[in-house]
This record gives sequence, C-alpha cells and structure tokens, in this order.
Amino acid sequence: MNRREFLGTAAAGWLQDEQKDAPARAPLYRDPIYDGASDPVVIWHRQEKCWWMLYTQRRANVDTPGVAWVHGCDIGVARSFDAGWTWRYLGALPGLEFERGRNTFWAPEILWHDGVYHMYCSYVPGVPVDWSGPRRIVHYTSRDLWKWECHGPLQLSSERVIDACVERMRSGKWRMWYKDEAHSSHTYVSESADLRNWTTIGPVITGKGHEGPNVFRWQGSWWMVTDHWDGMGVFRSKDAEHWERQTGNILKEPGTRNEDGVKGGHGDVLVQGDDAWIFYFTHPQRTPGWETAPRTAKGVEPYATRRTSIQVAKLDLRGQELICRRDEPRPFRLRDGVDNWAR
Repeated sequence: MNRREFLGTAAAGWLQDEQKDAPARAPLYRDPIYDGASDPVVIWHRQEKCWWMLYTQRRANVDTPGVAWVHGCDIGVARSFDAGWTWRYLGALPGLEFERGRNTFWAPEILWHDGVYHMYCSYVPGVPVDWSGPRRIVHYTSRDLWKWECHGPLQLSSERVIDACVERMRSGKWRMWYKDEAHSSHTYVSESADLRNWTTIGPVITGKGHEGPNVFRWQGSWWMVTDHWDGMGVFRSKDAEHWERQTGNILKEPGTRNEDGVKGGHGDVLVQGDDAWIFYFTHPQRTPGWETAPRTAKGVEPYATRRTSIQVAKLDLRGQELICRRDEPRPFRLRDGVDNWAR
C-alpha cells in the first residue's frame, strides 16, 4: 500500500465512526503556517482521488510594515481524503516564480480541461507595503496540480487586474471574469478559444467597486457572486451575457458558528448536481470597532484581526433568489469526482 492509498483508507475508516449527516466543521480550515488562508478554490485531484484546496497564503502572523503581510504570499495547498470533512496542509506550490526576487501570488483559479489543469493566478511584483503597483493574471498549466509550467501574464483590459474566474460557454469558447482596479474596480470579462489568448469584451458588473467575481452554472441559470466587502452580491443570468442583481447580499449578516461571526468574503462555489457549496473566508475577530484596535509597533493592525479562517456553507434557492443559511447544520460531504469540470 502506497502513501496515497494509506491516507485514503485511514480517512475512510475514521469516517465510519463519524455521523454521515454531520454538518461541516467550523472553521473548515486554518493555515497552520501563517494563519492567513483566504480566496479558496476547491478541485477534485484526478490522479490522487482526493480533494485539493488552493488558496492565498496571507502572512497574517508576520508583523511587517503597512500591508506587506498581504503581499509576498504563496499559494497554499491543503488536501482532504475524507470527502472534505478534514483538511491537512500540504505546502506552498513550488515553481511559480518567473521573475527575480520575492513576489506576490493571490487568488488562484483552477480548472481541468482535456487532461490538463489550468491555473490563473493574480500576481504582484515584489512585496509592496501599500496598494500601489501593477497587478497581472498569470497562466500556468500542470498535469498533477503540483508541478506548473508558466505561460506568462495575460494581456487583459489593464495592468491592474486580479481575481480571475473562468467558465466555458455553450459556444465552446471560454470566458474570464476578473476585477479591473484601473477601471473603478469593476468586473470585466475577456474571451478565449484556447485558454491562452484572450480578447477583452469589456465591463459586465459596474457601480460600486467590488472584487472576487465567481461564476457558476446551477439550477438552470448562470450565477455570479462578487465580494463587496459587505457580504457578497448575487447576480443571475440566462446567457452569461446580461446580469440582473438580486436584492440583498449573502453572507452579510454575521453567522453563529465558530469563527463565522462576521461577514464572509471572496467565495468559490463548488457545484455537485443539485447541491452548491460556497467556500469563503472570514476575519473572525473583525467585529464592530476593530478598526480602532491598537496598532503594532510597525503601525499595522494586530495579528488578531489579520488572521483568517476558511468556512463552507450550502446555497439554496428561495423563489428566484440565491440564499445562504450558513447557520443551519446541513449535512456536508463532498462526492468524489464531482466538481465544476466533471461534465
């Protein structure tokens, strides 16, 4: 028995002693190195037959000047061999650097197509102490989710783009939605026939600035959730072209679960048939008044309000609206092999 088989068998045996209808753990995951897991994406690993979670590994427990703790990030990886019930840290993705020095990697988007994993990762050169400087989205490919080949930054709508989300249209072409900070932090969309060369179409969600667009197909409609730093805005479409925003944000009102008593941020939705699970992150101690908490000697917010947790909750429909009752103890188990790309 190899290591992969051992881990999977051990996890399956352990699950027999747990209630099969138990709700997800809260929090679902915390990064054991820097305690800053954020911007999660979950995908089925076709070779290992387990679930992988990739995320921005913010350096929450490192006291650096300004917002340098949000920069200099790696892409962290955690695995689950027990249907998403428990997650164990595997490490930081190696080999992503394509320029000299220490640089910043955020918000991975992962998809599987024609035997290859594609990753679109937000990239900031260096380790800025403020929010200045260029941002690009960089394309990588891999056969095993660990060893990646870099194909370089994409040419999109500006030099300040982050937070890619990619879906395939019925025409066979691909669409990428992302935040364009040079254009009022609106959601823009670009199109590609080959996942490598992209043509910008233009803005699709405007109005107040936001980030982290996540698009998915579910229950006969296209949906988009966007992080408005006040919970997540929800948009619905019949054709992924024209979007209508619903009244009210999901994950706006604080929850009651452990580490979930604040607004949810930057979510990724995993669709499994009739079920849709949203993975998101929280700053558990950013409760009302946190902005006035004493700063560290380097002038930044304390570790307590920098740290983050990953949570998961089930989405539902109420009439024509998407809702998320994150406090309800819904049975949580991911079904093997069923992700957004198993179609």
